[in-house]
Amino acid sequence: MIQLSKTERTIIEASIRDIQDFPKKGIVFKDITTLLNNPEAYSVLMNHLYQRYKEYNLDFVAGIDARGFIFGAALAQMLGCGFVPIRKKGKLPHTTISEKYALEYGVDEVEVHIDAFSAKENPKVLLIDDLIATGGTANAAANLVKQAGGECVEACFILGLTFLDGMSKLQEKTNVYSLIEVE
Repeated sequence: MIQLSKTERTIIEASIRDIQDFPKKGIVFKDITTLLNNPEAYSVLMNHLYQRYKEYNLDFVAGIDARGFIFGAALAQMLGCGFVPIRKKGKLPHTTISEKYALEYGVDEVEVHIDAFSAKENPKVLLIDDLIATGGTANAAANLVKQAGGECVEACFILGLTFLDGMSKLQEKTNVYSLIEVE
């Protein structure tokens, strides 16, 4: 499996800004907007993802609302496959299936079009988002890929927060790749 080189890691890490105490005191928010507006870092990132996934023979890249759309749509175009958005509830116009997941204080829900992967038989799907923390959204999205008839061959995240157990929970369903792990 292709991993980030030391130089690639340095370029990408240096382009991600830390915001202290956001959205609440004690949290260090990893701001990827600075990666997105850095052409060198974004190019390094997308070229790495292309090199990693070009031999997977993917049929679809499924991006999780909303930052997964940024990486997922670009990667799908580079790989010559389809892109499927996994959205927050109520945002898709056609018949959907949905999956609820627990939040710290409550429940949220994501959904996908029921026919999102029907253009291919036994479609191979890569799930992508910017970050995995507790894994609730990612697990719900992986469940949706399966319910909609896709095979989630891997879930990819730019950042993985290893001090939370999201990646280990998701590994029970699919392979997980995090470019940069934050302890």
